[in-house]
Parts: sequence; C-alpha cells; structure tokens
Amino acid sequence: MRLRNTKYSYGSVAKTFHWLIFLLIAGMLAAGFIMTGMAMSPDKFKIYGLHKSFGITVLSLAALRLLWKAMNAAPELPLSLPAWEKFAAHAGHAALYALMFAMPLSGWAMSSASGLPVSVFGWFTLPDLVAPDNQLKHIFREVHGWLAWALIGMVSLHVFAALLHHFYYKNNVLRRMLPFIKEDKYAQDSDTMVGC
Repeated sequence: MRLRNTKYSYGSVAKTFHWLIFLLIAGMLAAGFIMTGMAMSPDKFKIYGLHKSFGITVLSLAALRLLWKAMNAAPELPLSLPAWEKFAAHAGHAALYALMFAMPLSGWAMSSASGLPVSVFGWFTLPDLVAPDNQLKHIFREVHGWLAWALIGMVSLHVFAALLHHFYYKNNVLRRMLPFIKEDKYAQDSDTMVGC
C-alpha cells in the first residue's frame, strides 16, 4: 500500500490518521457521557485523567493529519456529483477538522478554568490556557458539551454520506478510505472522476 494519496485512493498514512482518530473520538465521546454520570470516586478521576490525555492525543493527531493533508492532494470526487454535493463534502470535512480542534481545546480550557492542569498520561503537564475562574469554567463546560453534540451530528452525517456513496451511488468514495484495499479496485471509476 502506498504511503501517499493517489488520484483514486488515500494512502496508508491518511487512512491510519482517519481510522485512529475516529476510534479515539468514539471512545472519548462514550467515556465523556459515562464519566459525567458517575458519582465522585477515584475511578471517576482516573477516567477524567485518561479523557484529558486522549483529548490532547486527538488534538495532536488532528494537527499532524492537517499537515499531512496539506502535503497530499486528496483523491478526486466523482464527476457525476452535483455541485452542491461537492460543496457539502468540502464543508463537512472543514467542520469535522474544526471540531477536532475545538473539542480538545475547549476541554483543556475548561480544565484550566477549574484549576486542574492537564497532565498527559503523567508524562508532562500542559500550561493553563486561562487562569482559574468559576464563571469561565461553566462557560467552557457548556461549550464542550454543545461541541460534543455537534461532533456526534457531523460524524453521523459523514458516515451517512459514505454509506450513501457506497450503496446508492455505487462509487469509490467509501472504498478509497477502507484499509487493505488495493488501488486497482478503483480503476473502474477512473473515467467518472474529476478534481475537487
């Protein structure tokens, strides 16, 4: 499998970023809902610590993924897609990238405002983004919660769009991001593609 993207498929680096970040985000969202419903206990604080650490991991991976994206042209979209769907695809991806940054940053800011520095797996502690402030803590908590729902919504739309392309349009949009799929599987779509 190629490391870099090609005209028809994402490379192994882009695929690894995509699926690793997806798994981390899914786990983070699940843990977030579980831990907020837990009573105060050492287990809850342990989950909070891991949640913060993995949040910073997502932030770091998102930054690296964006850098890699800037150095690699994305595979082309099918020519048959109407202009509004191409615009929606670009807007959806932009929203997902924005949320991948906004979610961990709002959590980091909430932790700072709570007077609880963010330790990353106990290896090092990040500087506070804001000074401890009870009012800011509540604001960032609300923002973090709304961003979580926005992220769930955008991921759901992303999955729906991928399945729509695969089962309804029957093009390669989903297949080109699946791991362990060889590029020659996309040749049949080559005459229906155009740069995006």
